[in-house]
Amino acid sequence: MISRSTIERVFESARVEEVVGEFVQLKKAGSNFKGLSPFTDEKSPSFMVSPVKQIWKDFSTGKGGNAISFLMEHEHYTYPEAIKWLANKYNIEIDETEQTNQEKELVNERESMFVLTDFAKEFFHNTMLKTNQGKAIGLSYFKERGFKGEIIEKFDLGYCLDEWDHFTNAAIAKGYQLKYLESTGLSIVKENKQFDRFKGRVIFPIHSMSGRTLGFGGRILTNDKKAAKYLNSPESDIYHKGKVLYGIFQAKKEIAKQDNCFLVEGYTDVISFHQSGIENVVASSGTALTTDQIRLISRLTKNITVLFDGDAAGIRASIRGIDLILEQGMNVKVVQFPNGEDPDSFTKSHSDSELQEFLETAAQDFINFKVSLLLEEAQNDPVKKAGLIRDIVASISKIPDAIQREVYVQECARIMEISERILFSELAQLLSKNNIEDAKKNKAERKTFEVVKRQDIQLREIDQLEILEREIIKILLLYGNEEVDFIDEIIHINENGKEIKTPKKYKNPVSTEIYLQLHEDEINFTNLVFQEIYNEIIFQLNNTQKLEIDQLINHTNPIIASTVTSILMDEEKYQLSQWDRKNIFVTETKEVLTKAVTDSIYNIRRILIDKLLKDKSIKEKEYSSDEIEEIMNYNSLRIRLSEKLNRVV
Repeated sequence: MISRSTIERVFESARVEEVVGEFVQLKKAGSNFKGLSPFTDEKSPSFMVSPVKQIWKDFSTGKGGNAISFLMEHEHYTYPEAIKWLANKYNIEIDETEQTNQEKELVNERESMFVLTDFAKEFFHNTMLKTNQGKAIGLSYFKERGFKGEIIEKFDLGYCLDEWDHFTNAAIAKGYQLKYLESTGLSIVKENKQFDRFKGRVIFPIHSMSGRTLGFGGRILTNDKKAAKYLNSPESDIYHKGKVLYGIFQAKKEIAKQDNCFLVEGYTDVISFHQSGIENVVASSGTALTTDQIRLISRLTKNITVLFDGDAAGIRASIRGIDLILEQGMNVKVVQFPNGEDPDSFTKSHSDSELQEFLETAAQDFINFKVSLLLEEAQNDPVKKAGLIRDIVASISKIPDAIQREVYVQECARIMEISERILFSELAQLLSKNNIEDAKKNKAERKTFEVVKRQDIQLREIDQLEILEREIIKILLLYGNEEVDFIDEIIHINENGKEIKTPKKYKNPVSTEIYLQLHEDEINFTNLVFQEIYNEIIFQLNNTQKLEIDQLINHTNPIIASTVTSILMDEEKYQLSQWDRKNIFVTETKEVLTKAVTDSIYNIRRILIDKLLKDKSIKEKEYSSDEIEEIMNYNSLRIRLSEKLNRVV
């Protein structure tokens, strides 16, 4: 287990904007940062990070928390893994005690797979560097490709010995279970036999954006025509090839810095670019580009430059990816290498500066690229040329931004020497068709949802009491330590028997006042999470006489941490949205704090009295004189509370 002192050092060092910034492209928005949600496919940013409060909130999903909860949500880390990741990032030495057998058993299967893939990565890497066969075959291959030692280390390149079960036996000997060797695809199990999937191949570990080992790619080094040249890990609980990009872990910082991502096809293309000093590059690893992969890049930049080999046939097979990129609202450029060249070979035959210059000068927008690629085929055939124009307009129709669509239509008209009016007409037809199809799809989805809703969802009325309880928790979190003036009414009877109310002003911290008022009426929160948060606040006040918000944001109970974060960030978003809409400063709750506190307490009392009176009226019985007097007293109190709240009874 990780010691408490280590956890405290991690909390002190970790900056939520730095941690989230590793995975999401953030832009300054007042005192906060905003970005696109990494959990949903959205076009307008609803993800907010508060450096002051050290919390984040995703308003599209309702998720929120601190740096640790972000890693747990985004990377599916366990709590200890998130602590270790942060400790590594901030160079904090981990003080850890040995796990008990019971704690080891609690590690779920998914985490066991990650532990195994990490072991495999190190095993293959050491096999290549420290065994005779590894050095003679695996290391020699990479050296012949021109890869230097630091690049081999950077990408954890390795080699699996050309023996049937060398790795499998080694893993079992280390205590790893065969079922995880099979589920990760590292071993192939047939009846009572098992053997290494990557036997005799050089290994390319595939990492997540945070650096976890998801799976592997292996290249065969023999001329066996029956075996695939490249072999990837099979789909598993931790590896989905359509959702990962090779090199994203090594490239993420440079992609965000350069605000552009080069997209190539293969592992060696990525590695060669890194060795040439260009690090903002990822590969789709030979698979057709997917929307999930594009969204992964969109967290870091809105600009993608697709690099195509000089093989025209291969380009046509991959051109669909451009439409997918446009559909996601991304900006796309294309670079085509000279005939017979690919990114890897080009870097070998040109200097770093020549490569950089080529990428800058050869980049063209997708319209010019499509025209240059397909116009030669059309030649002077009007029918083929018309088909090419329709193909380009179809790509333009994928762009969600109307202004960008218009600019591209104008560009297409200029290049193809055709009337803009004709192109806009074609575009309108395509957009209309797309809208009709979307409407049908949405209608079907709504119908399905309505059926499910009728069957499974019970709508409940808005709970006024819960809203007020949330308001009190919000006031405590934001202003609990503030000391403000409160007014108490001293009531006495004068000599004529008339009731006289004398206001008396006194100072109290907000948290103390709320505690005293709720305690006086023995009021408990109906929402159990709010009650738990309130108990934590009172516990802090009893021990330190001060409310420490950080302890709630970083609470070990994720429900408490998430709820506190949600309340705080809802207030941040409200303040920011008011400013954005009206360009004026919003009157803070703090400026009317006395009224906010007293109104919340009075309203809770009023609702509880209404509920009590309603319960009594439901009972069918004759009331005693004492019960009648009690009801009259409650009604009288209800009237006084309503007067204080300026409400009509």
